[in-house]
Amino acid sequence: MYIEAHEVQEVANAMMNMLHEDELEVINNFYEAVKSKDIEKIDELFTALLAEMEVHFKTEEDMMEQNAYPDAGMHQSDHDLMRKKLTKFHKRWEVLKGPKEVLNFLDKDFKKWYTAHVAKWDAKAAPLLG
Repeated sequence: MYIEAHEVQEVANAMMNMLHEDELEVINNFYEAVKSKDIEKIDELFTALLAEMEVHFKTEEDMMEQNAYPDAGMHQSDHDLMRKKLTKFHKRWEVLKGPKEVLNFLDKDFKKWYTAHVAKWDAKAAPLLG
């Protein structure tokens, strides 16, 4: 398993925790497909990963807006950073179909970003987002 549930901090918001749980399943399935170099499965799951991450980001951003969360801009900029990276790697994937490059990104960047984002930004925002 790429990211174990215990590696992702639980936050004080049931909706956010549910988003993270759903996302972890997609992330872990995607990682396994990349690791096994299953091109067809990577194609399918890369799209699913992008959609799942967007649900996470958009839901939180809507909640922050609805609750006039004061650090919404900084939190969203962290989302935007990962949106750009994921989009970049997806575009490269569409052209090159290079599992090694995607695996390198997942191992070196994504897991660290994901667990840190939840621990820092989501944990801070969660109690204030109803």
